[in-house]
Amino acid sequence: MHPPGLGELLRYVGELVDAGAAQRYRELGLPYRPRYTPILRALIAGHATVTEIVAHSRLTQGAVSQTVALMVADGLLAREGVEDGRKSALRVTERGSAMLVILQNHWQDTFAAIEALEAETGHPLRLALENAADALERTGFAARLRLAAQERKPT
Repeated sequence: MHPPGLGELLRYVGELVDAGAAQRYRELGLPYRPRYTPILRALIAGHATVTEIVAHSRLTQGAVSQTVALMVADGLLAREGVEDGRKSALRVTERGSAMLVILQNHWQDTFAAIEALEAETGHPLRLALENAADALERTGFAARLRLAAQERKPT
């Protein structure tokens, strides 16, 4: 029997984090999904288009577009035309702004919880994941798999 692989562990940890965050949003009475957070944080940082959010968040274009569509449907975001007419900018609605007051406190709690988790595990999890993402952007996992197959001794 093989131990869980990297993808399995990453998905499982992601599911545990998202489930805990979703539970906390329910406890706070917020009709909010964890996947909305990177979009709102990017907007707060001044990134107004899907393209800018993709570059800021390291999420895929498809993931950002899907999440933005959900947020527009939930009344948290609105689309606005920009000067050149080829793209639309996003803005936080009044409903979204009202949630942000609660969310910003929650995000402070989130980072405190992450720091406590890192202290408990003895590993800088965020730094390790950032470093892994950077390395995989330089050399993709498929290329790494091909190299491992080339270096494997024939059995």
